[in-house]
Amino acid sequence: MAVRVQSEDFDVGAELARLSAGTHAVGAVASFIGLVRESPGDVPLRALTLEHYPGMTERQLGAIEAEARRRWPLEAVLIVHRVGRLQPGERIVLVAAASRHRNAAFDACRFLVDRLKARAPFWKLEETATGSRWLEAGADDQRAAARWDGD
Repeated sequence: MAVRVQSEDFDVGAELARLSAGTHAVGAVASFIGLVRESPGDVPLRALTLEHYPGMTERQLGAIEAEARRRWPLEAVLIVHRVGRLQPGERIVLVAAASRHRNAAFDACRFLVDRLKARAPFWKLEETATGSRWLEAGADDQRAAARWDGD
């Protein structure tokens, strides 16, 4: 299982290189890098703090990964998600899917991101000049994740 939850930043190039190292079966790698937005609304963001329950979070991410592997012929999958206090512009998540063919890699990567945004057990605290508030998955995130139901 290629799932990690960590507080430290990650090296995108090194992570993607490791994903297909040692095999020539991979013909495509699709990836998504999520960044902390400077201003998610009309008030500038000071920081975003992510909390989680160790063990439970990794199990849920592993279940999302396993579902992607059942749906598409994947050679490798990677999910790296950060926790802790993050500043605008910092990397928060890396998702990658490697397959023999690009369509499987693209579809699996989108699926992984959609499910992760709506169903991964992370709690996000947004800090702005006007105060702090806990965030929930938005309606757009829920719709994106639900579009994969029934496939």
